[in-house]
Amino acid sequence: MSDRIYNVLFLCTGNSARSILAESILSKDGRGRFRSFSAGSQPKGDVNPFAISVLKSLDYPVDGLRSKSWEEFAAPNAPVLDFVFTVCDNAAGESCPIWPGQPMTAHWGIQDPAEVQGTDIEKHAAFLMAFRYMKNRIGAFTSLPLAGIDRLSLGTKLRDIGRSEGSSSGIDKAS
Repeated sequence: MSDRIYNVLFLCTGNSARSILAESILSKDGRGRFRSFSAGSQPKGDVNPFAISVLKSLDYPVDGLRSKSWEEFAAPNAPVLDFVFTVCDNAAGESCPIWPGQPMTAHWGIQDPAEVQGTDIEKHAAFLMAFRYMKNRIGAFTSLPLAGIDRLSLGTKLRDIGRSEGSSSGIDKAS
């Protein structure tokens, strides 16, 4: 088995909910095989409190999570990325920066739990659902034999993960 650690960036427009959930999930579930990051094209500046609440309740890390611009990851001193996943439909449709390392990309969109209107219980439930969908995608991703699969097959598998239960659209963006 390879000792290589893969760098993964999760993108969303505001970087306050879905991409934050994904960063935390991969950080814990990646078992030291992955370094996870998240960013947004138009970061809100704050992490949604329901995202933090759900992560804490399920014993996922929240230290260091912050809403930040994707420009941080296009800078010359940024980590070389192996994978970039958009997790909202708006970010998937935007022109992304050029990422160092020519990473594999795919769209894993799910509905935005931050848009749910209603009681705090309903909002919390929406974040739990988003967490579950993201955790399922990340579980499928981390189980792939990354070192032993060709780029074309890997791209197909990454797109298939994005079409799994909870997909928010038919957008299929990968390279």
